[in-house]
Amino acid sequence: MSGDGDGPPDRAQDDTGDLGVPAPRDGGRNAEIAELVGRLAGDDLDPDSRRRLLGRLTRLLAEGARRTGATGLRGGRWLADLLMEITPHLPVRDAPTLSAHHHGLTGERLADSLVRVAANGTTAVGAAGGALAAVQFTAPPLLLTAPAQIAAETLVISAIEVKLIAELHAVYGVDIPGSGTARAGAFLTSWARRRGINPLETGSLTNALGTAAKTALRKRLLRTFGRSMSTMGPFLTGAAAGATLNRTATKRLAEAVREDLRRHMGPAPAVPHVLPRPPLPPG
Repeated sequence: MSGDGDGPPDRAQDDTGDLGVPAPRDGGRNAEIAELVGRLAGDDLDPDSRRRLLGRLTRLLAEGARRTGATGLRGGRWLADLLMEITPHLPVRDAPTLSAHHHGLTGERLADSLVRVAANGTTAVGAAGGALAAVQFTAPPLLLTAPAQIAAETLVISAIEVKLIAELHAVYGVDIPGSGTARAGAFLTSWARRRGINPLETGSLTNALGTAAKTALRKRLLRTFGRSMSTMGPFLTGAAAGATLNRTATKRLAEAVREDLRRHMGPAPAVPHVLPRPPLPPG
């Protein structure tokens, strides 16, 4: 953590994450974007590192936007495609690992801690980017007329919240079957619709990221994008507004999802604290 006292840094056992999809290794722009977003979605960054990584992500997105052109950017399609490509590589932790990373907390207290850390993360992203000077934009937002930094903030905020939703499902004991890509699609749909996944509902997973889900995803991204634009202001006014709006939005999203999960599964169950492995015998 970065001084928030909620637990140690986000650590992965390897580079596959709990969604089961290996991190991209092709060395291309999207592979680097996925790596940067994954790091920015973690909870162990200091402010200087966050600004540096966000600046690199902004430059990559600016290059990608120029290559994509107006048709691909309009309506949030490009950002939605990027988020769908990135999500399977997010380092999502299971309940025992989360408990170990949050000082042994379990159940609802562990869920509370997850929400607090995620809200701290989106707050920090809003504070880092919100201090830019005010810019005139069109509505609905078009990436051709908006700074790439707002696109970067939108992508990182979305990734933090999707990761939070995935880990909340783990805490409440909801096991999402299927491949890493299929599970990522289910969590993206959950984020776009602000709903928890009901594992007993027929078809709740098989239709993930169908036409309706993709439309909901694009609309949700545009709302997040517009919220980031509304925080832009001179000096530190935009930073303060961005931080406050992001924290509030993340908490509201988490509470809506948790209400659904409690309705489907009951209160978050206790999970065993992860004890360290005993030392090997001598010799």
